[in-house]
Amino acid sequence: MSWLKKMFITLMFSLTLAAGLFIGFFGPVLFQEGNPIPLLVSILKLKTTDSNYVQFLNSEKQSMYLAANQGKNPLFEVKEFMKSKGWKFEEQMGSGLIFLKDENEAIVLTRQYSKYFVIWDVSKSVVR
Repeated sequence: MSWLKKMFITLMFSLTLAAGLFIGFFGPVLFQEGNPIPLLVSILKLKTTDSNYVQFLNSEKQSMYLAANQGKNPLFEVKEFMKSKGWKFEEQMGSGLIFLKDENEAIVLTRQYSKYFVIWDVSKSVVR
């Protein structure tokens, strides 16, 4: 067996082992929201632009956003987003933020995505 062939086999084995270990350790975090590709693309957008949040899902019933965790107040971006849509923050109940607008009530559900990011779900009827 030639030296080049041995080196290629060793390299492929090492890459396969590294990928397996990566997925083994980080798989649960990566796949906690289902398909991780939209979230990974959104993380890249957050890191490469001046945006404070990125929309990564837009369906008929809801929109989902990803924001960087800002430390002391990780829900600041959610409150600012809803304020820009005319909603006033009322209170927080667990992971839900309650907003009021013209005697209507909206609940925005939030959850932590790793220690660096926050995901929030907004109903389509809220942001129209």
